[in-house]
Amino acid sequence: MEKWEYLTKFCEASARSKETKRFIKENFAVKKPPVYTPEAMIPELNALGEDGWELIHMEPVPKVGKKGDILFNSGFRWSNVYFCVFKRLKKPAEIPAEPQPVAAQMAPPDRPILPPSED
Repeated sequence: MEKWEYLTKFCEASARSKETKRFIKENFAVKKPPVYTPEAMIPELNALGEDGWELIHMEPVPKVGKKGDILFNSGFRWSNVYFCVFKRLKKPAEIPAEPQPVAAQMAPPDRPILPPSED
């Protein structure tokens, strides 16, 4: 049976760095990319994909608090932060062995244990 591990993180769409701007210009033929374009997340998503992580859910969130909590009903209408969930197959060494029933864990006796005789 396949076993999975999961990763959750907030990804920010921000095209402020030179590397991100260059990536967008080269791959999307955009002269001046918008600062919060979702394409700015692609390098990070690709890096996670290279490590075997598959994006299975992405959802914009209004605001992330200092404690990692998500603010709702705040009046914010725009966001460049996305809550993302990834999964990847666990490697065989990371998969715990299936638990065995207690009887299977006990070593068999050297000799059969017989009930006492009535002689």
